[in-house]
Amino acid sequence: MSANILIIDDDEKLSAMVVEYLTKNGFRAEAVASPSEGLKRIAATASGPDLLVLDLMMPEMDGLEVCREVRRHSQLPILMLTGRGDEADRIVGLELGADDYLAKPFNPRELLARIRSILRRASATQAAAAGGATKGVLKFPRLTIDAERREAKIGEERVELTSTEFDLLHVFALNRGVVLSRDAILTKVRGARFEAFDRSIDVHVSHLRQKIEVDPKSPRTIKTVWGEGYLFTGE
Repeated sequence: MSANILIIDDDEKLSAMVVEYLTKNGFRAEAVASPSEGLKRIAATASGPDLLVLDLMMPEMDGLEVCREVRRHSQLPILMLTGRGDEADRIVGLELGADDYLAKPFNPRELLARIRSILRRASATQAAAAGGATKGVLKFPRLTIDAERREAKIGEERVELTSTEFDLLHVFALNRGVVLSRDAILTKVRGARFEAFDRSIDVHVSHLRQKIEVDPKSPRTIKTVWGEGYLFTGE
């Protein structure tokens, strides 16, 4: 069955174009202009969406508030659309749990590619959790990473990670002791080259540190190597 995409954006003309484009490419898509209506659709778990395309700038409730509300009870994949030039807004969106962002105006083909990429990661996470596989386990002093189940644990406690955060952690773990540049990380995580200066990687690393480090302000597991990138120590 094709994935169901929900678009929350008060630009109804743009939303109609996106719905038409996604439908032509095999998705089921619907758009709502009201964030409150969108949140009702998401809460209807029996027929809820598989991915949310969320605009940042809306009058009733901005995308950051919607993202925060969704993350209170759901790991629904979120692609945030940003029209602001201020990078800080995109960073806050990622910190709140958005899986990716795309700046307006955008090429519909890039939107499609990013949606497919996010859904592939989310599908792998769900399938692995349902399958109960036990292979591909990486163990460190505090941390256990199960590649098949796509889950991480500190001791016996599961760490709640988005699909992007898990992919990032897994890449780090597979390259323990190796300094990885942002470009190398993006290539390994997303499977294609993005802008080498894409600062979203820093936000995801920061978010990951908040979840796995004893002291995120003085990280020992994922260290910053100034001018080069990041180093996973496994400590």
